[in-house]
Amino acid sequence: MPVSTPARQRCHTVLAGLVTLATAVVVSLAAPVPASAAETWTETGSDRADPLTESQGLTSVEVPANSPNRYTGIGTIPLGVSSRGWNHVGDPDASYNGYYIEPYQRDSGNSKMFRVQAPGGGWSEYVHTLSSGEALNNSWDAVSPDGQWMLSGEWGTMTRLLVFPTPGVNPGTSPSANLPQASTVNLDHAVRDVQGCDFSGPTTLLCSSDDPDGSLFGMAKPLLRVDLSAAPGGTDVSGHVTALRQLPLRSACSGGFEVEGIDYDRRTGTLRVIVVSPGFCVLTDSKTYKFTRG
Repeated sequence: MPVSTPARQRCHTVLAGLVTLATAVVVSLAAPVPASAAETWTETGSDRADPLTESQGLTSVEVPANSPNRYTGIGTIPLGVSSRGWNHVGDPDASYNGYYIEPYQRDSGNSKMFRVQAPGGGWSEYVHTLSSGEALNNSWDAVSPDGQWMLSGEWGTMTRLLVFPTPGVNPGTSPSANLPQASTVNLDHAVRDVQGCDFSGPTTLLCSSDDPDGSLFGMAKPLLRVDLSAAPGGTDVSGHVTALRQLPLRSACSGGFEVEGIDYDRRTGTLRVIVVSPGFCVLTDSKTYKFTRG
């Protein structure tokens, strides 16, 4: 029996809707999964963090083989360093060829310092004179996988990370010369109070944020991921920021926690983050939390 014109039009409308729906499903399946959905870090355990020697930062060291993990805190600052005003040490990192680097700051002035231990054990200091508008604090450093470049950050609400030639590793550096800023990572989303970052891949950073507010990402104290548009070097790159999860905030005491340094051990795939407990419990239940990628 012939189909009437109105019925034929209704049939065409239904078919067009089905085609549109099928196209949307195909596009959805082909679209990349957001970083927050694609990367899950699951807590697997914790160790007590000593408030004097393990409260600021930590790093795994690959060279020499079987080297222990290293930590920083007020108790790890040598007297000869603190007596010259360098009274705060941040979250350190180590290059894959065994150079260990600690970031230092003073209470005032126009410079920050990176203290470097070579694989042979000798120490040297590299001082950076602040660029125009650069904040004084020096909370962390993160060495790129190729060893030639080092990232650092500033306290407060920021939309950039700083890039330096890696002191002691990059041939363009010298303890007797100013350590220059080489370039900038321009972030597409503001971050606040970043206490540490570490490379988990050639263009990927994992960062610990002590953000007490929570308005930037809908959570306080987040674990962040920064995807760089290219490997860091002498040219500016962009960075896409994603909040992955809130870091653990558990203690027998109530009050303000402080998220500190971070380390990604590429040998085991283990991520570790220090969280300092509030009040008296800073002495008893501050923790280095361990995570694995889900």
